[in-house]
Amino acid sequence: MIALMKRQSFSGALTFGIAAGAMVLTSCSTIESRISENPEFYRNLSSRDQALVNQGQIRYGMSRNAVWLAWGSPDSKVIGNMRGHSTETWIYVHYATYPYYPYYGPYGPGFGFFGDPFYDPFYYSLIPPSIPYPYKTVTFSNGRVVSFQYLVPS
Repeated sequence: MIALMKRQSFSGALTFGIAAGAMVLTSCSTIESRISENPEFYRNLSSRDQALVNQGQIRYGMSRNAVWLAWGSPDSKVIGNMRGHSTETWIYVHYATYPYYPYYGPYGPGFGFFGDPFYDPFYYSLIPPSIPYPYKTVTFSNGRVVSFQYLVPS
């Protein structure tokens, strides 16, 4: 019975993993693909901004289109107000995946506070849990960049 449950969980996780991978691969865009799909956005940029876009970089005062070409579509948008002017902040998210180790507690499996293999959805999963975190933000006012931040790899 348990072997059947493991096989069904494995099969379901494998199917989900393949579907998720296909979605990620088909929805990815690159700087080159965004430029080729929207050449007029790129042509309307100054040579300085074209060079920055090609490197995936942005600057203060850049237009929304230039940022979109350089960084792509944001994962979420936040509307706000800065010094009496309306703003829009784009948030880009990365996902960190950490190894997962089930916890059995001092009395063996089934007596732990968390990680019980019969109740833990990640125990039999091939897909480890991932934690989202914002790694880039850019704020626009009147269609121009007024602020941006990004995490520098350490």
